[in-house]
Amino acid sequence: MVEQFSKPGIIEQQEGFVDIKIMVKKQRDGKEKSLSFTWESEEHWKRWKKSDAHIAARREKRNHPKPEYMLNVEVGMYEVKAVKERNVKQAE
Repeated sequence: MVEQFSKPGIIEQQEGFVDIKIMVKKQRDGKEKSLSFTWESEEHWKRWKKSDAHIAARREKRNHPKPEYMLNVEVGMYEVKAVKERNVKQAE
């Protein structure tokens, strides 16, 4: 999964796409993974979900069995309420 989502794809070309974060839980087997997609707005995400490119990709995967490593898929939408970033002083 990490390799699949690390490769360049069509999603990076979509208007409003910000990033994908691929996280692997630190444990001995490293099997638990999480993906986080960030969009500029919910409207951008909705346009992506309805786009011909997204629908074609989903349709292509529909005929393939679910990978053995995929135990659970949970989709949730989160709204960013605050962001705190490191304060780096500019060199003068």
